[in-house]
Formats: sequence, structure tokens, C-alpha cells
Amino acid sequence: MRIIGFFLVACVGLVSCGSADKPDVSGIDVGKVHIERFDTAFFSLDSNNIPRGLFQLSRRYPYFTPDFVANILGSDEQLSDTSRLAFAAAREFLVTYHGVEDSLKQKYKQLDWLEPELQQGFRYVKYYFPQYKLPPKVVAFTGPFDGPGVAITSYTLAIGLQSYAGANFSFYLTSKGQDMYPLYVSRRFKPEYITANCLNAIAQDIFPDSSDNRPLIEQMVIKGRYFWLAGKLDPDAPDSIRTDYTQAQLNWCAGNEASIWNFFLQATDLYTLDPDIIKNYIGEGPKTLGMPDASPGNIGAWVGWQIVKKYVAEHGKLTPAQVMATPARTIFEEAKYKPK
Repeated sequence: MRIIGFFLVACVGLVSCGSADKPDVSGIDVGKVHIERFDTAFFSLDSNNIPRGLFQLSRRYPYFTPDFVANILGSDEQLSDTSRLAFAAAREFLVTYHGVEDSLKQKYKQLDWLEPELQQGFRYVKYYFPQYKLPPKVVAFTGPFDGPGVAITSYTLAIGLQSYAGANFSFYLTSKGQDMYPLYVSRRFKPEYITANCLNAIAQDIFPDSSDNRPLIEQMVIKGRYFWLAGKLDPDAPDSIRTDYTQAQLNWCAGNEASIWNFFLQATDLYTLDPDIIKNYIGEGPKTLGMPDASPGNIGAWVGWQIVKKYVAEHGKLTPAQVMATPARTIFEEAKYKPK
């Protein structure tokens, strides 16, 4: 099971919304997208007869129930007549999260509004990557708060609704919730982010992240390349959704691009392997240490995005597959990125 975690809103100011060169994908057949409500089915189980309920659920959702119990609930045990760990995990979760499910059921009475968004995104995926096998099933589930917002299994694209309960959802505002997800993260736990996060999960399924143990500049380009690809797969979404920055942060970055790059050149070694330095520039945070308070965290990915855009502009019509396959060091060196 491949689990991708959490990867809106008019566009204003200095940052563009959408893509000017998006192709016509209306004729691409990806089938009808229907979101199956595993969440409501699971929470309809009788807590006094979990084994029977799970086996019935598994017959109804054979492509997701085993993954949900073993991986998302963390029982590490496949369903069988002797799956005591799985039964115990399922019962505990059912009882503990019933109130959460009641709230989510009110918020997400229907998900039909999401289906055409995903279908359009799937068309872009097939346009650019025709050989990629899209998950044949899309399911919605409610998982633990530390579970994934999106998970890709062998057969499903699974959406964890607990990750989209709304920025002001009560648990997110508790001390435990804030320890897990500070406000600069939980502000994104909104329905507007679901489609972008699903397409980002697919992008990372096609191109697994290869940035670990690489120099800072290569990690910046690799992370920024996902931002660039997101613009291809979800061209109608504002950049604030695709990048997870606020619009104000995007505007600040665009207005201070040259200063940001000069800061990198003067304040750090672009080829450093020091994980503490890299973490300051790539990764979640309310801001970037050493930069003004208006700066976003993960600013290295934003700079990498600008480098990728410069590289693409300098190399004519490259396909997304070609861009994603080009070594990050090559992109950086050939982009000759020098913002003014």
C-alpha cells in the first residue's frame, strides 16, 4: 500500500492562477468517477460483533478493507478467523471515532461535487501519462487523525476525510491536535484541497520522491518540480492550493524573488548535505528562519519551482515526462537562474 500524506480561493496579485497553455482533454475517456462511501459503511458496523461486520465489509469492499484495517488502522494483520489484533483495532477505532464520523457525515453528506473535479484531473493525468494505470476505484474513508489524507493502494485512490474536516474543527484546535498539526498546517484541512492532494498523490506515485540524501539545491529542484507538475495536472487550481502557501506568501515570494535567491547564495551552501540546514528550507514551517516573517516555510521548493520554470522556458517544448526524468542537477545548471 502506498500512502501519501497531506500534500483556495481566488487568485490575486502577482501570482498567476491556472495555466495559459492547458490542453483540451475533453475527449479523453477515463470512465465515470464514483466515490464509494466506505466511511459510512464502516461506522455502520455493530461494535458488539466486529468479526462478522468486518468480513461482510470485506466482501463489499474487497479492494480496500484489508488495507484499511492493516495499514490505516495499524493492526499490521490481514483479516482471517483469528485476526484478533485486527478485530481489536477496528472495534477501538469504531468506538473512539464515532463522534468524529458524525461530524464528518454532516459536512460531507454528499461527495458528488468532487467527482467531476477528480474526473477532469484524471483526464490530464492520462493526457500526459497515457501508460499510467489510474486506480479503478475511489473511496472515501474516515481514519485516525494521524492517518493519511490520501492513500493509493493497488486498486483505490482513498480519501481520508478526517484530514478535511475544516480548519476550525475542534480536534485540530486542541493542544494534542496542534502538536500534530500546527495552525499553519491545519489551515489547509479544507475540502478545497482534496482534488489537488489526490493529483499530487498520483504524481508521486508516477514519480516517487528521490530527494533524500541529495544536496540542498537538488532537493529544491525536485520539490519544485512537483509544483510545476501540479500546474499541468490541475491547471484550474490557484497556486495557493497547489503549493500549500497562502496567497500573501506567494505574493511576497514573487515580489522578492531576487532577494530570496541572493539570500541563498550568500547565507548558505547550495550543495550542503547538512540535514538541519536543508530542513530549514525544505519542509513545513510557519516561516523560513533567517528570512522576514512574511516568508513561507518550505521556501526552497518555491525557488526550485522557479528554476524548473526557467529551465522549461529555455528548452522549448518539453513533455512533463521529460522534465521529471531530467536530473535535478542538470535542470539547475542549465536553467542559469538569475532573477532580477
